[in-house]
Amino acid sequence: MTAEGFLEGRRLQMARGVLLQCIMGGYPPARFYGSDDGDLALNADPQQIHRLPWSQPLRALAICDADELSGESSRLSTRGQLKQVIARYAARGLSPVVATELEFFVFAPNTDPTQPFQPPVGLDGRREDGHSAFSVSSNNGLRPFFNEVYSCMAALGLPRDTFMHEMGVSQFEINLLHGDPLLLADQTFLFKHLLKEVALKHGLTVVCMAKPLAHTPGSSMHIHQSLVESASGRNVFSDEAGEPTATFRHFIGGLQAGLADFTALFAPNVNSYQRLCHPYASPNNACWSHDNRAAGLRIPASSPVARRVENRLPGADANPYLAIAASLAAGLHGIENELEPAPAIQGEFAVPDSLSLPCTLHAALERLKRSQLARELFGNEFIEGYVASKTMELTSFFDEITPWERRVLAAQA
Repeated sequence: MTAEGFLEGRRLQMARGVLLQCIMGGYPPARFYGSDDGDLALNADPQQIHRLPWSQPLRALAICDADELSGESSRLSTRGQLKQVIARYAARGLSPVVATELEFFVFAPNTDPTQPFQPPVGLDGRREDGHSAFSVSSNNGLRPFFNEVYSCMAALGLPRDTFMHEMGVSQFEINLLHGDPLLLADQTFLFKHLLKEVALKHGLTVVCMAKPLAHTPGSSMHIHQSLVESASGRNVFSDEAGEPTATFRHFIGGLQAGLADFTALFAPNVNSYQRLCHPYASPNNACWSHDNRAAGLRIPASSPVARRVENRLPGADANPYLAIAASLAAGLHGIENELEPAPAIQGEFAVPDSLSLPCTLHAALERLKRSQLARELFGNEFIEGYVASKTMELTSFFDEITPWERRVLAAQA
C-alpha cells in the first residue's frame, strides 16, 4: 500500500483463504476457511516496520497480525498461534527464550529446474568444490554479497551471533541471538527475505530448501529453547545447585510426546523428508541426549544458567512462527502434565519404535490429522486447514513423474 495510506491508518484487509494458499497458488475448499471467504484485517506490529535498504526505489515492510474483523487473532494465523503459546507461558509466570540457527545455500541462477543447482562462480573465477566447511576464507568469493547482507542486517536491527560456512557446497549458517520467541520468529522471517532479495541484486540465488543437493547435508533451522521466570529472569531448567530441574525433564517429555504428531509442522514439504531420510546431523527421532547430534533433542554443553533444549528436527523450509510455536507448545504440554522423558541416549544408538518419527509427508500429515494433541493445542480449524493445504501440495507432487522414474524404471519389464 502507499506510504500515505499506511501513515493515515487506512485498514488493510485480506481474504481469510489467503492464509491457507498452497505453495503452487491454489486453495483448498472454502469450508476450511469459511464458506463466505470473508476478510481479515492486517494490523502492523509497530515494532516490526522496516525500511528495506536494498530496495530501489525505497520501500518499507511491515510485519502484520492477521486478525478477525471482530478483533481477535485469526486461528489460521501462524504468528497468532505463536502469540497464544507465549501467553499460556505468561499465565504460569514463565517466559520462553529461543534462538534459531538457519542454514541456507548460495547458488548460481538456476533457469532450468530440471538441472541441479550449482555453486556460483567466485571472484577467483572458480566454483566451490565442497572443501570449505568452517574455513575462515570460505566466503571470500562471495564477499560483496555477504558484505551487503551484513549491512542490511544492521539496518534492519537484526543482531547476529556467528556466521559460518557449513558442510555443504556453498552452504552457510547464521546463529541469531537468543531472545523473545515472537521477536526471533520475526527476525528469522526477515533474514530469509533479506537473503533472497540481496542475492538477486548480486546475480545469485539463495535456497532455503531442506535438501537442494543430493549426497550433501541438508539445511536445518535448529531451535534452542529455555524458560525463565518472568519476574526474576532465572532459568527454570536449573536449580540453585546448577542441577537439572523437574521442569527441564517435563519440557523434554512434552517434546517427546509431541514431535511425531507435529512432524508435518517442522518438515512441511515433500523435500523436507529428503533431508530427514539421510540423517547425517539431521536426526529423524525424538530421542534426547547430552551433546549428541544424532539425537533429535540435544542438550548442548553449557553452564547451568544457559541450560537449554535444542530441537534439531525443523528444516530451513519450516515456517519459523509455526515451528517455534509447535516446539514450545509441546514443551508446555509436558510441563502441564508432568511428563517424564525416556532415558537419555549417548554414543551410537538404535532408535526405539516409540521415538521414531514419520519419514514421508504423507505419513506426517496422516499423523497430524489424527492427533488429538495437535487439535487441543492449535484448534480444529487450523489443523484441518493446514492438512488440506499440504495435501494439495502433495497431490501436485504426485501428478509429476520424476527423472529418476524415467531413467530407472522405463526399461523394466
